[in-house]
Amino acid sequence: MKFAEEVVVEEFLPTFRSMLAEELRERGLTQIEVAETLGISQSAVSKYAHGEVARREAFLEDERVRELVERAGEELANGDMSRVQALVEAEVLIRELETRGDLLAELHERAMPELADYEGDFRIHDPESALRTTERVLSSIRRGLRILENTSGFAGLIPNVGSNLVECTPDATTIDDVAGVPGRIFDVKGRATIPGDPEFGVSEHVASVLLTAREHGSNARAALNVRYDPSLVALLEEAGYAVVEFGGEESIERPIADALEAAPEANVLAQTGGFGIEPVIYVLEEDAEAAAESVRLVLR
Repeated sequence: MKFAEEVVVEEFLPTFRSMLAEELRERGLTQIEVAETLGISQSAVSKYAHGEVARREAFLEDERVRELVERAGEELANGDMSRVQALVEAEVLIRELETRGDLLAELHERAMPELADYEGDFRIHDPESALRTTERVLSSIRRGLRILENTSGFAGLIPNVGSNLVECTPDATTIDDVAGVPGRIFDVKGRATIPGDPEFGVSEHVASVLLTAREHGSNARAALNVRYDPSLVALLEEAGYAVVEFGGEESIERPIADALEAAPEANVLAQTGGFGIEPVIYVLEEDAEAAAESVRLVLR
């Protein structure tokens, strides 16, 4: 695991500091003054001056880096820019270079190839980035799956079609915004078997249920389906869940919409089945961990 900060320290700063030191020296500052301005030792300035520090060509040739070095060098030398402002300007540039597809981001992806698997733009330090959001969703599902694996009796609640534990991003609109277990969870000889690590876009049925519920007023971001059983419905009601039941149809969207219109507070949808349709319970929760915990709670 390599942090973006390590890439900045190892790849960007030596080049940027040497460029700025060179610029300040050309503007008449002594080696001591350059060291004081940059907050580094005189020996470091000497190494920069004698080319003893490796510099990365990509930063040397980048117009944004050159522009900042020239502007900061001039204004630091004549007193128009403070060291604090120079630091802030450099930090802003670093954040820009960390944007997906930019210089620092590409270097970071080489050091952490897993980052290349993510589509779209992101900044590694952006607290609202899609990358951080999706990783949090996947982590939540993993925690929920651990709860289910360690819940005695859960395998017996898995319907014939299999179970799935899904969670969506806050602004989910399509199945690709919902993560779940690829291939679903099945009962194999009395043991809940999870075939793989959660991924986005792999659940069609349970993801559709969750999205439909959200389209009709539910605030849930996670869903778990289990076998329908009147006793389980009763246990969920005793635990404080609002249950609404509806009959089975080939397309589940309309029944769910009607059910939530009749009971908008419902967070358990009980599909009682129909011709060729297995009865199933869908638990809606704020996250995957809470959905898994709901089943663990009623199986105590």
